[in-house]
Amino acid sequence: MLNGQKRWLYIAVPIFFFWFFGQIDKVGISIIQTDPEFLHALGMTGDDKNAKIGLLSFVFTIAYGVSNLFWGFIIDKLGARKTAIAGLFVWTLTMIMSGMANSYEMFLISRVILGFGEGMMIPVSGKFISNWFNKRELGRAQASWLTGNYLGPAMGAVVLVLVISLLHWQAAFFMLAAFNLFINIPMFIFLTRNTPEEHPRISKEELAFIRQTDDEVKETATSENKSFAQDYRFWIVWFGMLVCSFLFFGISIWLPTYLIEAKGFEKEGMSSITSISWLFALGFVLACGFLADKTRRPSLMATILFSLTAVFLAVAIFIPNPILAGLCMGLAMGCQGGVFHLSNMLMVKYSTPETAGRAAGLIGFTNIMGGFSSYIMGWLRDLSGGDFSTSIAMLIFAAILGLGAYLFSIKREAAELRLSPIPVQKIQV
Repeated sequence: MLNGQKRWLYIAVPIFFFWFFGQIDKVGISIIQTDPEFLHALGMTGDDKNAKIGLLSFVFTIAYGVSNLFWGFIIDKLGARKTAIAGLFVWTLTMIMSGMANSYEMFLISRVILGFGEGMMIPVSGKFISNWFNKRELGRAQASWLTGNYLGPAMGAVVLVLVISLLHWQAAFFMLAAFNLFINIPMFIFLTRNTPEEHPRISKEELAFIRQTDDEVKETATSENKSFAQDYRFWIVWFGMLVCSFLFFGISIWLPTYLIEAKGFEKEGMSSITSISWLFALGFVLACGFLADKTRRPSLMATILFSLTAVFLAVAIFIPNPILAGLCMGLAMGCQGGVFHLSNMLMVKYSTPETAGRAAGLIGFTNIMGGFSSYIMGWLRDLSGGDFSTSIAMLIFAAILGLGAYLFSIKREAAELRLSPIPVQKIQV
């Protein structure tokens, strides 16, 4: 069954679990920070409580974003496999450190180290995808690991609430450390290799398929005579990712708190809406992966998604029904999941296998904006007595900026499609 398709087993599956558990590590704090015992144990009380909570995500994403630049260069030198294994060991240790924290300062330091360790996730994934998949299947290849990016938190929200209720908030961190140590690390050691040429179980036929468009890609690069850094479209994608990170982290980190404190949900209802929101993101990722390969209009799709994000956030402010308001927040987050997928696909398109690590590092750096978003939202909540309206209005403005950025690339994209139209047989049902 896997004849000629082993790249999906050896690369797509490890990367799926890489993100499945990595995202629970990363955004699980949004669930854990709703636990009163956790807040009291680490001193997150008083008038500046929300700012302190926001600071946890701020320091994490600053370390995460900055380290993406570092990891991007390391990956291009050492390869994705060794880099992934090293990063996994770092963040496994920080999960243990987080569970043992007995002060706010110690927990804050653990979040910084976790951000550094997980900063290699986007460059590693981009490098693997660039090396292992045919250029015409990038949308599906990206969707295969981005599925883990959203399915992990969707399931993790329910699991974390259950673990905290039955055991303790510390047990949640120890459980996450075990997932990485006994599942993720062995997968990268035994299944992956840096390139398909290095893997003993990849057939010549599959390798030929993976590489069959290399000459075409090199010819295009030579004719344009410029690297990804000289292509203005890459920087539109980069700016769009700045906005996407600002929106996605702002919504995802504060969504559980929003549901409980602003909309009056109990923990069970909160975990259900949070899980559905991550499933919305997964749905947008899968749809964008399919449509991007079929239509070859990812920039137009990103423009539409930013528009929908602004609409959903505006509805969430004004609609009185708490369930519909929560679902609108989830749909807005889902739209940004789609933008994240399209951005990573475009990053691979505008780079080469040799420069994919650096390009992905620059894209990953944009996660730094998520830290500013989570902290500013906490600060605005403290100023407004816990109200979310001002924070959401800020997110709407950010979505409009993302929409404006992608408008500049739509015309070029349409011109390219006219020069190289989609064959009729490829779009027939």
